[in-house]
Amino acid sequence: MFWITKIAATTLGETGGDAVSMSWLGETTPGATGLGYLIGTAIFAVVFALAVWAQIRAKRFHPFLYWFAIIASTTVGTTLADYVTRSLGIGYTGGSGLLLAMVLASLWLWHRTLGTVSVDSVGDPKSEAFYWLTIMCSQTLGTALGDWVADTAGLGYTGGMLIFGGLLAVVAALYFWTKTSRTPLFWAAFILTRPLGAVLGDFLDKPVARGGLELSRYSASLALLAFIAAGILLFPQRAAARAH
Repeated sequence: MFWITKIAATTLGETGGDAVSMSWLGETTPGATGLGYLIGTAIFAVVFALAVWAQIRAKRFHPFLYWFAIIASTTVGTTLADYVTRSLGIGYTGGSGLLLAMVLASLWLWHRTLGTVSVDSVGDPKSEAFYWLTIMCSQTLGTALGDWVADTAGLGYTGGMLIFGGLLAVVAALYFWTKTSRTPLFWAAFILTRPLGAVLGDFLDKPVARGGLELSRYSASLALLAFIAAGILLFPQRAAARAH
């Protein structure tokens, strides 16, 4: 249920981020200047920073607070990736390479500072700060990577869903049937759910002529938000069995 909710949250990040930068701030209009992505990034960055601050300050696990921080990370990731790849003009290939370097740099710095990047070690403000920084970078990478597969590679939204869904199935198989270290498998799954959500979100709200369903970004976002809330309420989540 965690991973289903994560995919829904990343899909919401795509439709929600696009609703603000494209629909509200007009980045899909003829007079768009590219500033809409930057303004959207600034808005969501503030929300993300506040969400992470509240999450780190919390004395116990709060499911709605945790998922709010996840959603905030994926919305800022959407607008930031669009700003990097479109407004800065480096394209999906260059943007994916740059953002992959950011993810790897975050993991490297985390490991060099604390000796591990395992989520089981996240139990103090410093490790949690690295955790959320890495999450934000991975969410940003996922948006650019999803766009690269769907548009640059020409596989479309359906092809992107099949590719990233298939890669997640491989990660699941390695988890259940091999003794591969759980740490890289967790981060592989965490990163892959973002481009899957990106292409799924684009499939929902992009024009029919481009292979989408052309649903309202606002309606799709509200439906996804309701689904996430229902999942949290119907399948209660709990803190770890032991303190990390």
